[in-house]
Amino acid sequence: MTFSKKIVLKHSDLKKRITRFQNRGEKVVFTNGCFDLLHPGHTRYLKEARGLGDKLIVAINSDSSIHNLKGKLRPIQPEEARVEIIAALEFVDWVTLFNEATPLELIKALAPDILVKGGDWKVEDIVGADIVKSNGGRVFSIPITYKCSTSDIVDKIRDQSIKG
Repeated sequence: MTFSKKIVLKHSDLKKRITRFQNRGEKVVFTNGCFDLLHPGHTRYLKEARGLGDKLIVAINSDSSIHNLKGKLRPIQPEEARVEIIAALEFVDWVTLFNEATPLELIKALAPDILVKGGDWKVEDIVGADIVKSNGGRVFSIPITYKCSTSDIVDKIRDQSIKG
């Protein structure tokens, strides 16, 4: 499958795909994030998330969502680039965007079997955990194995440019 076929921006189309696989007994994993500057922490996390089920959906915050969450200087990369990069990863099955601050409505609409976030989230604080659990699903917080963040990278670049 080419990466462009993995990009599903219409949520109703994504729901149809998910339902088809769930009806076969396959488990669909959902995660979300900004994925502004992809680094090994992201790839390790996404690969581990995919290992928890049969299909992996990555919902990416839109540009406007990130701008509202992280300020006027973010995102670094536009949503089209971020979506393309994540879709190119072999262990990602589908990529979509959401405009809200959280993916709560998307989680309700898609009804994944498994919900995953990084280890900096407690399971009880993960947005949509109650919904997934009430549908009989599972929720995981995957431990961070690579200490890095986009904010750390941006700060390092900023510090180096100031030092000249």
